[in-house]
Amino acid sequence: MNIEPNSCRVEDALDILVGKWKPIILLYLLKNGTQRFSKLKRSIPGISQKMLTNQLRELENEDIIQRVVYPQVPPKVEYSITEYGKSLEPILHAMHEWGTKHTFRKKQKMNEWKSK
Repeated sequence: MNIEPNSCRVEDALDILVGKWKPIILLYLLKNGTQRFSKLKRSIPGISQKMLTNQLRELENEDIIQRVVYPQVPPKVEYSITEYGKSLEPILHAMHEWGTKHTFRKKQKMNEWKSK
């Protein structure tokens, strides 16, 4: 690896992606396309309305997702992933793959420890 630790930008990327809910929100939008707030809320069990709102705002501020408000009554708001946000798909995929392998490894280690 040719990345110099003093000039590493991993922290910048993590600042955008860190959090329990942001990767889930992004994966949901990548898989299902444009969604209304209420549908996102129902699709992510355990997230509060306030947390979803905050996470969406942060992602919007980074140009990862787009928020469109339709001027009607009742208000209609839709969220979608931006073209720029779509560049995160391989990163999220790699993180998922690594997480799957890591979970398997932990289970193996636990089984080895139990069998001793």
